[in-house]
Amino acid sequence: MFHGMINVYKEKGYTSHDVVAKLRGICKQKKIGHTGTLDPDAVGVLPVCLGNATKLCDMLTDKEKEYIAEFKLGITTDTQDISGKVLEEKEIHVSKKQAEDTIMSFMGHYDQIPPMYSALKVNGKKLYELAREGKEVERKSRPVTIFEIEIMDEKFPEFMIRVRCSKGTYIRTLCHDIGQKLGCGAVMTSLKRTKSGCFFVENAYGLDEIQKRSDDGTLQSIIIPAEKMFENLLAVEAEESAGKALANGNQLKKGEYVTTEELKPEQQVRLYRYDGQFQGVYRYDARRKLLCPVQLFFGE
Repeated sequence: MFHGMINVYKEKGYTSHDVVAKLRGICKQKKIGHTGTLDPDAVGVLPVCLGNATKLCDMLTDKEKEYIAEFKLGITTDTQDISGKVLEEKEIHVSKKQAEDTIMSFMGHYDQIPPMYSALKVNGKKLYELAREGKEVERKSRPVTIFEIEIMDEKFPEFMIRVRCSKGTYIRTLCHDIGQKLGCGAVMTSLKRTKSGCFFVENAYGLDEIQKRSDDGTLQSIIIPAEKMFENLLAVEAEESAGKALANGNQLKKGEYVTTEELKPEQQVRLYRYDGQFQGVYRYDARRKLLCPVQLFFGE
């Protein structure tokens, strides 16, 4: 079984679930999960976790993302992207400068209402399932942060923007909201995710390339070990005397581990076994002077 992460380049036409299903066949294992849904028409970075690294799935969805999106003013659709049913078309009575200023005004914090065509659940049912039944339900707005917006190109009334944002931000909703603020509507026409946490589009692999590497036996070379996600944490090594505690996933007391610096209360560390293998992330309980497991990765 493979353990770790693959930086997958999701191509147009695939759902994120499709990518996972394909990889289960390529890797010949069931324990695989993705770290954040991309719409079928969107392309770009989709980090996928394998084996014991599936424990990272929820942790990695929290990371900031970067996208390149294109949108067109004057059109509103039910999905907020070009694949949806056109609800309204309006003449555009705003200048290029007004449009540019409005785009840039979304920088910072704002409350965003998730679209009906999304995988969010309401009363146990996904919103897009309700939308396909012709139902619309009230959605609560959620705070999102737009850290950076750059207008990369424009052929008025069409724009290309680069957006760096917090988790949970819907870029097609951002485009829709820009259009609403301008009073003419807007629809997203394309989307590429260029960055998700520490994963970049330049280093992503398409499914065909992953299949090729599986066929020629070099797949392991593109799998990133889980410990790479915790490189910012201090590395601590367990003593051989801690073998039983490690095997049972218990706390480690003083003398059962070696550290190069004094640990601070609640400090998280990367713990390695006495044979050099990554055990997991531990937290220092200063009151009890114990290293307590936060997330274990070894031997699963």
